[in-house]
Amino acid sequence: MELTKITDKMQGLINDLGSLRMSLKIYAKSKAQSIAEYEKVVAKTIICLRNGIEYELEGQKVCSPPTTTAEKIARGICWQEKLKADEAEGIYKSLVVNIETIKAQLNGYQTILKYLEDN
Repeated sequence: MELTKITDKMQGLINDLGSLRMSLKIYAKSKAQSIAEYEKVVAKTIICLRNGIEYELEGQKVCSPPTTTAEKIARGICWQEKLKADEAEGIYKSLVVNIETIKAQLNGYQTILKYLEDN
């Protein structure tokens, strides 16, 4: 490989890291917000269930369940919020993995560049 091609690829990876670093903050906040929203909705649903408010989950009506099952039922009722929270966490983790992959690629190019400069 030519030195200019390697340095161009390295510069591209450095640029990618810069933009991903900025995205990381955005997705970390999104992850935290979606998890907090899920927890809030579950808590509100548990309170409503315990206060006798009726919910329907896939055609089944639920009202005043026993305390031992109220949380599990509330989590089932709030499945869409859980899905959003899991998706946000998955995107965040994927972004972290992408950053680590780019760093590994950059290290590889640095090694090649050092080898070529020494020879």
